[in-house]
Amino acid sequence: MDTIIIGIAGGTASGKTTIAEKLHRKTKKYGSVIIIKLDDYYNDLTDLSMDERRKINYDHPDAYDVKLLCSHLKLLKNGEGINKPVYDFVAHNRSTKTEAIEPSNVIILEGILPLAIPEIRELLDIKIFVDTPDDIRFIRRLQRDINDRGRDINSVINQYLQTVRPMHLQFIEPSKRYANLIVPEGGNNEVAIDVIAAKIGKILGTE
Repeated sequence: MDTIIIGIAGGTASGKTTIAEKLHRKTKKYGSVIIIKLDDYYNDLTDLSMDERRKINYDHPDAYDVKLLCSHLKLLKNGEGINKPVYDFVAHNRSTKTEAIEPSNVIILEGILPLAIPEIRELLDIKIFVDTPDDIRFIRRLQRDINDRGRDINSVINQYLQTVRPMHLQFIEPSKRYANLIVPEGGNNEVAIDVIAAKIGKILGTE
């Protein structure tokens, strides 16, 4: 099976998930497509208390189980299935559940840091960076974390100022230089999404 791995990086709430979902719909005609979220590969923090988990810097490369993710991507590339971890944002920890993932023609990996972590970056066939203004991203994150992740406004703001913004400036923004394509406007950039989908079809020999 021919397999292409696409990395979609960018700041928090930049539109990465929207682009991944639109690419999923547009590339299904070329073969099987799966989306893997980098967040599901946060380290297992079962041995830590809830208070200790809350203090973890989740926007630093060290927060991820890079070894496990890379091994899973290599297995999928070689035509083998995996049991992907599932992250629980309310518990701030990996869930006890896993998700069975079968090999696919297109693997879309989306998260804030896939271009910033060398071991992951080396496995990507197409590297995309989603570039969205900081104020828009912050508003989106505030709404998402309160409405979907059970957070209160003060905790979201404090985390943004203490870790999210500094880590964006230190790791995420600089990783833009590794991108094959920088997509402004996030998921609203239909032209860029169509170009990426066409490129995927060409690589897989269907266009």
